[in-house]
Amino acid sequence: MIVAPHAQAGEAGHAVLEAGGNAIEALVAAGAALSVVYPHFCGLGGDAVWMLSDAKGQVTTLLGIGQSAQDISGIKELPPRGAASMLTSACLVESWGRLLALSREEWGGRRSLAQLLEPAVQLAEDGFTVSPSQRFWWDFRAAERAGWRGFEPVFSGQGVQRQPALARTLRRIAEHGPREFYEGALAADIAAGLAAAGSPLTARDLAATEARFEAPVQLAYRDLTLCAPPPPTQGLTTLGIMGVLGRLAPGTMASDSADFYHHLVEAVKQAFLDRGAIADPDFLVPGALEDLLDPMRLSAKAGAIDPVHALAWPHAHRHGDTAFLAAVDAQGRVACVLQSIYFDWGSGIVVGDTGILWQNRGAAFSLDPASPNRLEPGKRPFYTLNPGLALKNGRPHLLYGTQGADGQPQTLALLLSLLIDHHLDPAAALSRPRFLLGRTFSDGRDTLKLERNAGAAVFGSLAARGHVVSDLEPLSPLGGQAGIIRIHDDGRIEGAHDPRSDGGAIAS
Repeated sequence: MIVAPHAQAGEAGHAVLEAGGNAIEALVAAGAALSVVYPHFCGLGGDAVWMLSDAKGQVTTLLGIGQSAQDISGIKELPPRGAASMLTSACLVESWGRLLALSREEWGGRRSLAQLLEPAVQLAEDGFTVSPSQRFWWDFRAAERAGWRGFEPVFSGQGVQRQPALARTLRRIAEHGPREFYEGALAADIAAGLAAAGSPLTARDLAATEARFEAPVQLAYRDLTLCAPPPPTQGLTTLGIMGVLGRLAPGTMASDSADFYHHLVEAVKQAFLDRGAIADPDFLVPGALEDLLDPMRLSAKAGAIDPVHALAWPHAHRHGDTAFLAAVDAQGRVACVLQSIYFDWGSGIVVGDTGILWQNRGAAFSLDPASPNRLEPGKRPFYTLNPGLALKNGRPHLLYGTQGADGQPQTLALLLSLLIDHHLDPAAALSRPRFLLGRTFSDGRDTLKLERNAGAAVFGSLAARGHVVSDLEPLSPLGGQAGIIRIHDDGRIEGAHDPRSDGGAIAS
């Protein structure tokens, strides 16, 4: 099975599975295609965070996170768009190379990168119909995009979109391998385009880009082991929410009740109190984050929750948009990934004539010298991407992830409780009303946003507890785009992608 937010990306990955390919190969093909058909959320100029496991439950993560430029001496501000936001290298293509090496060495993979990229090349050359999601974010940025360098000649908000320059770039990567992006003639073209745009990134920074295999962080929840990527991602935050929630018995609360939403929201607040400590561990004191999932700490946080009064929400909001894909192959091996260019449409700048829209992940740093996430040369920023994987009896059981920056841990906690505590199937869990705590693109107030179909009684009860509640449309694009695969003990697989997305699940 494969789940993807766009049908054509899912089809590219499913074809690999149908031909006997493994889950890694399927997601490389699907992710490359998604980089073409979902350019507003991901692309070659962005990053990727991966979770994978063999059928025996040997879990690993791959952090495909680009590092900041070595020369940042002229950086005096961190704007959300433009050249000054193009401070970090792009690691998606590098992650493909590292994963396909693992695929060949440990999973019996036989497909070349060129074979896996061919569907993406064809989509870029022949064109595809602009998705509703792309149209939404195109329209949403109508007032801004006219000032984005090289942007409007490349992208569209309706009709059929073709990207011939991106097709040529994909073919160069297919012919010469992933490191062509970082050390070859393509890298020289990218470096020249970055310099012309005003980015501090250089050929040296591209060559230094490296994806890293890391051990996941883990938390026991009911009869499952939840696995998340380590810092600098906010995987610790998602596990922190679940650690608090596990001490509050959400399974005893009706899943559509104000009680359920209140305790979820308050668990989010308690975990987010620690989120500011997360940063690139290479730049932290060793062991600085070790106690965030300490059982006594989680119990104290659960005990601090008032069942009838809301805690104030004083935290700064981080934007960000991503795309989630997951796959299970015929041998029971699993992989999932979040790909991102940070904000919708990233920096807004297309690099030279490569067709590559570069990410604005540099805007995720801080210029506060006291911040663990302060900008430093060669540093990875705090990272919102955190796809998840859960084991049951030591074997893969759940794959899950969502688009949505700050909303990612919130949505994942809601979905996990619905799946685990309330035993909903993936499609049912994904269809339930979502909440989003804090600011959004369209609402700068620190309110609790809740989809309107939660019902007037829930809105009223939450307001009575002190939540400042505002409503979202049912299935709002601001609710994120999540995907889920569940593998049952008997081998049966069920999955779904968000009704808020343009994709779904394809099973063999």
